[in-house]
Amino acid sequence: MSKRTNSAKRQLILDEAAKLFKLKGFGGTSMRDLAAQVGMEAASMYNHIKSKDEILELICFHVSDTYIRQLTEVEQMAATYVEKIRALIGRHIQLMIEDGAAVSVGNNDWKYLTGDTLEAFKTARKRYEKGFAALIEQGIAAGELQPVNVSVALFTILSAVRWVELWYRPGRDVTPEELEENIMTILLNGLAR
Repeated sequence: MSKRTNSAKRQLILDEAAKLFKLKGFGGTSMRDLAAQVGMEAASMYNHIKSKDEILELICFHVSDTYIRQLTEVEQMAATYVEKIRALIGRHIQLMIEDGAAVSVGNNDWKYLTGDTLEAFKTARKRYEKGFAALIEQGIAAGELQPVNVSVALFTILSAVRWVELWYRPGRDVTPEELEENIMTILLNGLAR
């Protein structure tokens, strides 16, 4: 079997596992369920993946690595703090739209990680939260943002976009672009005219 075929099967396993974990939870999904979903024998899957725990780890770190990469890109932008925060929220929403099942696993099933893996994931989450909070804090200091509590602002923003991975799917009465623009308007400008 070629490396490309092996890699494609591995990615298929990860993609389908994310969907199953989102639907049934990590604890409620068996390797047999996953094998049936990808059309393989459970034993054959072990040619591509070591364990269900490894699948969870790969999905969670795919999400956290993506968020950290996006944060780093935004931190390095030559832009106002409002523009940086807008860009970071936009990337956050886009990842949820494009890879909602994996984001759901990263949001909900990370608690099943263990040992050093769990600690590394928590560290990655804290890095993202601290970096995002720093942008808000710097925006307040620069006079671009209202002088609010930084933690309240951070967790309001993160909570306010979290529902996207649960709710959004193609066919809703809003395009991804309209969804993002509506969220930005509400978060950065408020509803009042």
